[in-house]
This record gives sequence, C-alpha cells and structure tokens, in this order.
Amino acid sequence: MKRIGIIGAGAVTAATVASLIAPTGLDPEIILVNRTHAKAVGLAEDFTYAAAATSRARVRAGGYADLKGADLVIITAGVNEKDGGATDRSDDAGRRVLIPANARAYADMIGQLREVDPTATVLVVTDPPDPLAALARRLAPEMTVLSSGTTIDTIRFRYRVGQELGVPASEVDAVVLGEHGTSAVYAWSTARVGGRRVLDLIGESGQDIAAVQDRVREAVKYSNISIIEGIGASQHGIGAIVAQIAEAIVDDSRAIMAVASYREDYDTFMGLPTVLGREGAVRILEPELTDEERSLLDESARILREADQIAFDAAGV
Repeated sequence: MKRIGIIGAGAVTAATVASLIAPTGLDPEIILVNRTHAKAVGLAEDFTYAAAATSRARVRAGGYADLKGADLVIITAGVNEKDGGATDRSDDAGRRVLIPANARAYADMIGQLREVDPTATVLVVTDPPDPLAALARRLAPEMTVLSSGTTIDTIRFRYRVGQELGVPASEVDAVVLGEHGTSAVYAWSTARVGGRRVLDLIGESGQDIAAVQDRVREAVKYSNISIIEGIGASQHGIGAIVAQIAEAIVDDSRAIMAVASYREDYDTFMGLPTVLGREGAVRILEPELTDEERSLLDESARILREADQIAFDAAGV
C-alpha cells in the first residue's frame, strides 16, 4: 500500500484527503501530522469512516516518525490567506505577504522531517508555495522538493477560457506559468481548443480579444479571494489538484501538470508543464513563448527570487 503523509489538518488537507480516498484505485494509507495532534486524530477518524464507504484507503493520525519512508509528504500547514491578510485586491504582493510567518513555520517542520527522512519527496502546498519550496530545498538539500506551482491557476484558466468559448475546460489546452501569484504568466500564444488557437477562436466569435484576455486574467487572478469572501478558505479546487499531483507521483503515471521545481536557469522554483513520476519532476516541457510572454516569465522569476530571499531571511538560513 502506498503511503502519503500530510503535515497540516486544515481545510486544504481535508479537501485533499477527500479526493485521495475517492474510488480511484490508488487506495493509499494517509498519515496526518499536525501541531495540535488532537485535530489530526479527529480528522483522521472522520475520514476513516468516509474511506470505509468509498475505498480501501486508510487514514490515521501520526507523528513525524511515521512519515519515514513515505512515498510522498505533502505540506499544507501554515497561516492561510484570510488569517494572514492576503486578500487585498489592490496589494500586488498577494500571497507573498504570508512569507515571513510561514517561512518560520517551515523551518521547524522541514527540520523535524529531515531528522526522520532526509531524502523525503515533498510537495509544498502552503501559500506561497514557490518560495516555501525554495526554503525547503535550502533547509534539506537531499530532499526532492516540488511545489503545487501553477496547477490550480492552469485549471482556472482553462475553465474561464472554456466559458468564453462555450466548451468544457477539459477541451482547453492552456497553461499558466511562473509564480502561483500576481506575476503569473498566461500563455495565450500556446492555448488551443480542438487544435485551433484560442486567440483566433475568440476573434472569430466577434469579441474583443484584449477585453476577453483581461476578463479571464482578472477572474483567475482573484479567484482565491472571491472564494475566501464566500466560504472563508480556498480549499476544494486545490485539494482536488493536490490529490492528482500526489497520485501522479506515487503511481509513477507520467502525468503532465504545471507544478514548480527548482530550475537552475531561473535560480528559483517555476511553475511549468512537468512530467511527474516517482522521482518527482521527470522532465520539464517549457512551451515556446512569444517575446512578450518570455519577458513576463523572466520578470516572474525575478519576483520569485526576491520572495525566496525573504523566506531565507525569515527562517535565518
């Protein structure tokens, strides 16, 4: 049985576990670790009964020692956007305001994980995931570290494009690159539906292309804030995506998702189409971009490098 550890017991963890115990065939053992152990115990017991109704998956609470040898460790713990004050649409820093508090928490969590499994495979989900992944790599260089990157942004992008063109999101081939944040790059030039360029299809529909691009970009950029304003936390979409990433890694499926891994050419973690497998990022498939998109991606990398340094400074490394 595959083993997946999750550090954190909040809303995103709950949504992730709900997706992992769905009758998909993976049926993992899921170990929940949380600073408040009683919360992990309660969440694990609740999901034990849910799993009994849906699959052969098992869910239990544990400590860091129980994560040794896990196929994957997911980290969702930390201050969320609502509690951390990252819901101001006028603040271009976005999720980056959460870096100091969550970097300090990561210094402790990665330190404890490193003691029991210095070569663990880790998926960082806590916001902002890219600089926190950079911090995890700095703290534990022998670990395989990925962040959830721009996977949820990509799904939101595909959905919004599909809405504009009247087709399901599953029929849209489009990707968001760079930071999971305000500097994300929407790769319009490579977006396709049925083999046709999305920009051409928008033009043929009689709509103003620039207006549609702005509308889609704004909807995706502030989607998390809209969700938080309604239900208090962005959880179900990212939970489903994290479960898909986890399954791709643990099952060695070679699925392609826009996770972030460390790129030497950018000197930071960048969300890019990535072939996923047991060893983490098997291959990066960086798309061909226009000069303008390339410039925006370079700027996103610069912003991320600055964010990484804020995380390093906050953690004292």
